[in-house]
Amino acid sequence: MPPTVIGVLGSPLYSGNTAKLLDRALDGAKDAGCTVEKIEVCRLDFRSCREIFYCVEHDTCAMKDDMTPMYARFSTLDGVILASPVMTMGIPGVLKSFMDRFQVYFMAKYVRNSPFVPKEKRDRRKGLYIAISGMNVPYVFDGAKLTVKAFFSIIDVEYWGELLIPDMDNIRDITTRPEHLEEAYRKGYEMGRALVSES
Repeated sequence: MPPTVIGVLGSPLYSGNTAKLLDRALDGAKDAGCTVEKIEVCRLDFRSCREIFYCVEHDTCAMKDDMTPMYARFSTLDGVILASPVMTMGIPGVLKSFMDRFQVYFMAKYVRNSPFVPKEKRDRRKGLYIAISGMNVPYVFDGAKLTVKAFFSIIDVEYWGELLIPDMDNIRDITTRPEHLEEAYRKGYEMGRALVSES
């Protein structure tokens, strides 16, 4: 079976600049031989983590909502492409809540010593982070990158690469910068080829 790559859109704009970059990266992964799918986080119906700690002893969350099937889906994937704007120097709230609900993975991996991801897959899973920022200032991506790296670590995905585009307040429309869209495609393709070669 070809490797599976899941694209995670953290923007509420389903055809905005971030979505366009993610779609191009997924096109690249598909052309490299991967099976791809996209999750638009803002379309999901779920609540933020309540720290019920049900997941300390169970391999799921006590809350049953659109996050429930995500745990199995994320245990079998080979690659993740996570795309998001920077908001308030970090990850948008809905995407952060999505990540926090993977406390289920954290407890399985670090508390029960029974990770969701099989040992033979852990070293092959790769993640690409795509982000845009309206501002063009130093350190604008630092907070979001730390969060994404922590999330990838919890779900046993290597932080394989990134595409970080500042100054979107001036660029406004990413289609006026085809080089950025081409870079998203290239990174998706390269990650896809790496996954195919290791599968």
